[in-house]
Amino acid sequence: MKITPIKQDDIFDYRADFPILSNTMNDKPMAYLDSASSAQKPQAVLDSLKNLYETHYANIHRGLYQFSQETTLAFESVRSKVADFINAPGAEDVIFTRNSTEAINLVAQSWGATNLTAEDEIILTEMEHHANIVPWQMLSEEIGFKIKTIPVTDTGELDFDAFLKLLTPNTKFLSMVHISNALGTINPVEKFVTAAKDFYREIKVLIDGSQSVVHGTVDVQSIGCDFFCFTGHKLYGPNGVGVLWVRRDILANMPPYQGGGDMIETVSFIDGTTYKSGAARFEAGTPAIAEVIALGAAIDYLRTIGMDKIAAHEKRLLDIMMRDLSAVEGLTFYGTAQAKAGVVSFTAEWAHASDIAMILDQQGVAVRTGHHCCMPLMARFGVDATVRASLGLYSNEADIQALVRGLKKAKEMLD
Repeated sequence: MKITPIKQDDIFDYRADFPILSNTMNDKPMAYLDSASSAQKPQAVLDSLKNLYETHYANIHRGLYQFSQETTLAFESVRSKVADFINAPGAEDVIFTRNSTEAINLVAQSWGATNLTAEDEIILTEMEHHANIVPWQMLSEEIGFKIKTIPVTDTGELDFDAFLKLLTPNTKFLSMVHISNALGTINPVEKFVTAAKDFYREIKVLIDGSQSVVHGTVDVQSIGCDFFCFTGHKLYGPNGVGVLWVRRDILANMPPYQGGGDMIETVSFIDGTTYKSGAARFEAGTPAIAEVIALGAAIDYLRTIGMDKIAAHEKRLLDIMMRDLSAVEGLTFYGTAQAKAGVVSFTAEWAHASDIAMILDQQGVAVRTGHHCCMPLMARFGVDATVRASLGLYSNEADIQALVRGLKKAKEMLD
């Protein structure tokens, strides 16, 4: 992911597009620094949800009346928007899920359960979110394959040389996060994918893009992966919708993950059930109709601004935040890679992360604390929790100043 620096005199202020940010928190101006957990929603997304329910809501795909036809067209158009957004070859390979977690479970229970054996090995990384660990552990308990992990260096980067040593003739699958939600590290996924495919062309690769689609431009064809997933609520869209893209030749041979309406061609007690092809085979039941359409609105909104422009804005703020936080005594930072997105994790020698967060809350500053669904990574660094401040396109220098003031206040009270 390339980030072009933004000029100091460039105007970048889209805060007014997010109604919630005009509110106060504990009678203080709100500094929302928890976008890595879930982003706030622009007016365009809120309007999309409201408009659908007020003007032409109906179930999709089978209704022959106007409302159903209009809603179906709006829903299906989002596949093309998603494909363009991540530069996927075709919209027909885009599956809508509830979130990244469901997307990874889908891959595990469909592709993994069909293709992995007890003799196989898969590779994950030490910085994975639990959503990209637990589904594979569950499947391993059933099948018996071995899980290996790429270690993380002291700067919060993946050890590429160690990865190369993990590859064996038994390696069948690699799954890795594009940007660490806990450290902000931008992993050079193209380098890892190329190395895996050069070792053995048939190794399949999944990239968890839950953070990367938020912070810059993504190109799945350039990455060279076989699966790519992300979730809507981090991408300024609504909850309850995620995306899984699968390379077409792999998708064609994956068995259904769940059964029910909308993924079937025919059902018979005598002849059994036949299934739809492609993405439709993995979308059982009534989908999150309004949420998918609103995800399309979020993508439209982001593309109007420009993902490169958003990335540059966040990079400038990240530099400011690292500079200003470094002036606060007693902080230890985790994840100091050169390639880094707008996520800063730290501990303080003078207080526990949870105590700091509660005082920041009283100062109107929203941050995340805990293990960030990355307990193996926390164990790697020997901590049980960090304070995580994460940037969004609506973040500004005032948010950073509020965080620094709040930390100094916390130090005065707790040290």
